[in-house]
Amino acid sequence: MGRVYNFSAGPAVLPEEVLKEAAEEMLDYKGTGMSVMEMSHRSKAYEEIITEAEADLRELMGIPDNYKVLFLQGGASQQFAMIPMNLMKNKVADYIVTGQWAKKAASEAEKYGKVNRIASSEDKTYSYIPDCSDLPVSEDADYVYICENNTIYGTKYKELPNTKGKTLVADVSSCFLSEPVDVTKYGIIYGGVQKNIGPAGVVIVIIREDLITEDVIPGTPTMLTYKTHADAKSLYNTPPAYGIYICGKVFKWLKKMGGLEVMKERNEKKAKLLYDFLDQSKLFKGTVVPKDRSLMNVPFVTGNEELDAKFVKESRAAGLENLKGHRTVGGMRASIYNAMPYEGVEALVAFMKKFEEENL
Repeated sequence: MGRVYNFSAGPAVLPEEVLKEAAEEMLDYKGTGMSVMEMSHRSKAYEEIITEAEADLRELMGIPDNYKVLFLQGGASQQFAMIPMNLMKNKVADYIVTGQWAKKAASEAEKYGKVNRIASSEDKTYSYIPDCSDLPVSEDADYVYICENNTIYGTKYKELPNTKGKTLVADVSSCFLSEPVDVTKYGIIYGGVQKNIGPAGVVIVIIREDLITEDVIPGTPTMLTYKTHADAKSLYNTPPAYGIYICGKVFKWLKKMGGLEVMKERNEKKAKLLYDFLDQSKLFKGTVVPKDRSLMNVPFVTGNEELDAKFVKESRAAGLENLKGHRTVGGMRASIYNAMPYEGVEALVAFMKKFEEENL
């Protein structure tokens, strides 16, 4: 069996040429006679890998000099605690809850201070993004927190909230590097890499320098203090070395493809193909308010659970993998990250048309 079209939400599809390159270097990385997996993280060869990965990411995103790039472990979920531990000086934070991950982050932050949920879309199963132009931002809030792209529910902020001068913290796990971004609008922009950038096990945190201090919540572990990792250039302890190496290859691939402007155009084209079909389909329908639709995660349903199950089963047989929706939503979900080729979405739409004809 050849490669399938993998629509998984994460761990997710990676660029084929990156995987081939890594395979070629598996036993002997650039004449070192060993794999990156076997290499000391203190070696010159590895230092070059992590330094170059950071430089390429800075170039891709236009990251200003007063922001640090940290390659950490523990996934986005560990950041749910790390953020309040490091940022909650007044012990108050405002959260906008647009899905399961923002909801979990808000609950975690409550262990460290007062959390105000200043807007939510839970009333309609997170199928839209609330109006965030004039929210009751707390005067003493240390930061305002969002999850910018909601992997499970398929929504995306098209405009960032008006935080009224407060620091914005954003989880961008599932839209990382999918389009250009103005880093200066955020205090922290972070994400697990296993959706759009690399293998599971790495979380990248881009943090403004003034937010990195020794003044953290008492009892914060050394490993959960941003200053520890910023001072040590992400090499305080053994980092997820191989995962960072693959991320670095993906950054090079993105640069070769033409950068984030080009990725945005490609992603819009792919998403349009799928959303246009959903909008005229008599069997399938999208679950998200059109103006808030994600370019990365596209949930859809038939309205009949048995038919949904049949669709998932038959799509697998057709080489379209991982289309089952998240258990909290049901139905189907196609994640069409950067590495998903246009042909993959074409194959999905062709299959959906055929399925519709056979099942209406």
